[in-house]
Amino acid sequence: MSPRVAGATALRVLTQLRHDPRTIAMLLLVPAVLLTLLRLLFDNDPRQWDAVGAPVLGLFPFITMFLVTSITMLRERTTGTLERLMTLPVAKLDLLVGYGAAFGLVATAQAGVSSAVAFGLLDLDVQGSVATVVGLAVANAILGMSLGLFVSAFARTEFQAVQFMPALVLPQILLCGLLVPRSDMASALDALAGVLPLTYAYEALRDASLGTTANLGRDLAVIVGFTVLSLAFGAATLRRRTP
Repeated sequence: MSPRVAGATALRVLTQLRHDPRTIAMLLLVPAVLLTLLRLLFDNDPRQWDAVGAPVLGLFPFITMFLVTSITMLRERTTGTLERLMTLPVAKLDLLVGYGAAFGLVATAQAGVSSAVAFGLLDLDVQGSVATVVGLAVANAILGMSLGLFVSAFARTEFQAVQFMPALVLPQILLCGLLVPRSDMASALDALAGVLPLTYAYEALRDASLGTTANLGRDLAVIVGFTVLSLAFGAATLRRRTP
């Protein structure tokens, strides 16, 4: 791998994003606005806000990073940018690391803004470590980014990319335990939830907010594993072209 090539790829992606203020607004502001709305919903019940605020702090960045990354990467494919890059003597790993680094930096900034709003302006209070909750929020945003990079290979239009939201993301939100505890689910649904990455992302944030860290290592390992696998599968979809 060439750090110079990967860095140049990341810089190009970040430059493109800088010239797209609507995308930047969606990435940085939408999760914070949604958290604010959620806080207002529980304005008369601060304890309920403290209970759901930390888990949702990681879910909103996951959703927006998945959506924006899948669409942005699809544009790279459909406009021929990625195909032209693949005609050059550039390793697929260089391109993948470059894209991943660029979107990973954006994911970190997004989770950081959301965390600052939640803890600084919305008075979110957790029993566990604030730093751990913020770190998990960043990990969840990066997980959404990696899944978005992967699924972009299976869409031909931006509309198709958006359709992956109800197909892949919404079922994970329904089954992760946010709405109904897994212990109350039917056995088949509980088994399905056990193979979905967002389940472990939610449980890690919930436990970290409560100060319970017994399963934190397992949950974090699953999050990292799914992130790496998604990036690896994404690399497999890149096809070398000859000029």
